[in-house]
Amino acid sequence: MRETRDGMKADRFSRSASADPDPLVLDIDDFKGAFSFDGLFGNLVNEILPSYQEEESDSAEGHGNGVGSDALPNGNLRTPPDAGKSAQGLSSPQFPEVDALLSLFKNSCKQLVDLRKQIDGNLSDLKKEVAVQDSEHRKTLSELEKGVDGLFDSFARLDLRISSVGQTAAKIGDHLQSADAQREVASQTIELIKYLMEFNGSPGDLMELSPLFSDDSRVAEAASIAQKLRSFAEEDIGRQTMTVSSAVGNATASRGLEVAVANLQEYCNELENRLLSRFDAASQKRELSTMRECAKILSQFNRGTSAMQHYVGLCPMFDVEVMNADAELVLGDQGAQPSPSNVARGLSSIFKEITETVRKEAATIAAVFPSPNDVMSILVQRVLEDRVPKLLEKLLLKPSLVSPPPMEEGGLILYLRLLAVAYEKTQELARDLRGVGCGDLDVEGLTESLFLPHKDIYIEYEQASLRQLYKAKMEELRAEVQQSSEPSGTIGRSKGASMASSHQQISVTVVTEFVRWNEEAVSRCTLFSSQPAAIAANVRAVFTCLLDQVSIYITEGLERARDSLTEAAALRERFVLGTSVSRRVAAAAASAAEAAAAAGESSFRSFMVSVQRCGSSVAIVQQYFANSISRLLLPVDGAHAASCEEMATAMSSAEGAAYKGLQQCIETVMAEVERVLSTEQKATDYRSPDDGIAPDHRPTQACSKVVAYLSRVLESAFTALEGLNKQAFLTELGNRLHKGLLNHWQKFTFNASGGLRLKRDITEYGEFVRSFNAPSVDEKFEQLGIMANVFIVAPESLSTLFEGSPSIRKDAQRFIQLREDYKSAKLAARLSSLWPSSS
Repeated sequence: MRETRDGMKADRFSRSASADPDPLVLDIDDFKGAFSFDGLFGNLVNEILPSYQEEESDSAEGHGNGVGSDALPNGNLRTPPDAGKSAQGLSSPQFPEVDALLSLFKNSCKQLVDLRKQIDGNLSDLKKEVAVQDSEHRKTLSELEKGVDGLFDSFARLDLRISSVGQTAAKIGDHLQSADAQREVASQTIELIKYLMEFNGSPGDLMELSPLFSDDSRVAEAASIAQKLRSFAEEDIGRQTMTVSSAVGNATASRGLEVAVANLQEYCNELENRLLSRFDAASQKRELSTMRECAKILSQFNRGTSAMQHYVGLCPMFDVEVMNADAELVLGDQGAQPSPSNVARGLSSIFKEITETVRKEAATIAAVFPSPNDVMSILVQRVLEDRVPKLLEKLLLKPSLVSPPPMEEGGLILYLRLLAVAYEKTQELARDLRGVGCGDLDVEGLTESLFLPHKDIYIEYEQASLRQLYKAKMEELRAEVQQSSEPSGTIGRSKGASMASSHQQISVTVVTEFVRWNEEAVSRCTLFSSQPAAIAANVRAVFTCLLDQVSIYITEGLERARDSLTEAAALRERFVLGTSVSRRVAAAAASAAEAAAAAGESSFRSFMVSVQRCGSSVAIVQQYFANSISRLLLPVDGAHAASCEEMATAMSSAEGAAYKGLQQCIETVMAEVERVLSTEQKATDYRSPDDGIAPDHRPTQACSKVVAYLSRVLESAFTALEGLNKQAFLTELGNRLHKGLLNHWQKFTFNASGGLRLKRDITEYGEFVRSFNAPSVDEKFEQLGIMANVFIVAPESLSTLFEGSPSIRKDAQRFIQLREDYKSAKLAARLSSLWPSSS
């Protein structure tokens, strides 16, 4: 189409150009559609420049091939090399068509201006015409708006009319519906009055009733009508009772309705029994559809409570034989003592069987009863109020606190363990039944009520049980000690050595058993109570029992060990003899003294073992308190601090016994040291004759025996004691040893060689007491070594001996008086002149 149109334009331009002096004729249609300026220009110059299109084609081909092009990059044509020469040789102009083109272009511009004026005129006419049309259109729209507003008003009036008619129709419908309902009620009332008149006959006469009340196929309808009649009659009687009236008619009406009520009640009872019989028969045959039909009808009688209770009551799980079997399974053979583990297994088995039975019954109940949750509530309540309590009554026989059962029969601990097992298993049963479904029944509260008689005074039983266990354990230990001491009948040293072992020794195992009892009691405290305050109170009461038990046990153990020390001291006193005795008596006394020494040494070791075990026992209790008790007391303000104070008070008695015993141990050790020194130390040890023989640089035999004895006997002290207790004990013993040696050496006279021997003894003693790690004791023995020099130096050197140690001059003066030459060298006068302040 475009090519045809362009061709027509070209023909028209060419014809006009050849016929007229103004060759160009332009039309408005030339600019319509897809206008192309290049096409218009080509059509204009086609006649004048026929080669235009050919050059344009050649130029396009040249640009396309990119070879042989004479065009320059600036758009000008490249002039051939010979073009200048040709131009110079020719006289004609280069572009002869320029005049024609100029004329053509001027004519085209003129015509274009004319076309523009023509178009402007057309546009002006169109604008005027559009304005007229727009004015007419606006007028028409205004008229239409007025008409539409009128239509809207008409529609609104029509809508109001329709609404009014609709409301009137609705009211008419409501009146019709109400009238129909009233008619239906009136019809039913007439029917009910007719039935009521039938029941208003003679009392107990149910033979003249309508067939409705005897037709088994219409039992549901008869039950509904009977319930309505009874409800109406009972309400009327109630109104008549409240209204004081003397009218005979009213009285007669009341009497008539009372007869009707009695007959209706009798009929309802008979109908309910008939339905229950049918329900039972269907239940035996497992005909769920018949059971469901009967249950639905029975739900009209007291909301079906009788049917629900009747169904639950017929469950085989509540038979007497089944409950007796429960007791046999849990308690075992009659007369046998039940074991908590066996009871736990038995209860688990029974409660699992109960849960499975209830789960099966739940499926049947859901398929039969209109209100299955109510039936499940009654069933679970029957389980927790009938079957479980009867089993617990036989299992949990509350013992007497005044005369508790002996341990041979299980004691109070058996009752508490059975109570814990029963409580835990019953709680598990309650959770399982809650999972199966029990309606709105408070299973947890009902379960708790089963154990209230036992939990009210539970803590008293727990405390009494702990006391009973402690008493039985002490009797057992005393029996063991008595049995082990019966065969011993030796005398002499072996008898003295075995004296300490005949007493009951403190045992950490026993204290651990006390703690184990307490842990078990605490676990029951947390089991039987969920309130933090109640738990804290019960736990504190139970822990106080442990403190009392451990305090009494270790205190009595320490006292028994002290008794051994006291007996050993009595043996020593018994064999202290004077100087004027026969040799045979002295030998016997020496033998007895050795036996007493052996008894003292054995008692010392025994007491140290007791102290060590006492410390271990206290540590066990403290660790138990920190790990298990303290966190249970923290919820109650002050409970933790009060228990800590009670613990410190309970252990104070043991600390007092330990302190006294350690003092006795020191007395025992010093008594033996004094005995060894008195028997083994010879006067010649420190005053050897001046016979030219080289002096003996070994410690004296008495010193060696004392050190050997101390090393042997204190080994147990080093093991048993620790910390400040060990330091205080060894410091006190070191001071007593220092004092005892000073007093012992006051009995001897020393020469120079004896002074060297004494210095060797002091060195031996000092090296031994250095193991005490007591600086004050080490210092005292160092001073003894310095004072021993008074026996070695010449008399004239005594004045310079203690110039650097004025604090020991007084003790040194006492030592100087023991010099062999004290009188011959007149050392007393010399010392008084040298140390006037010491005189």
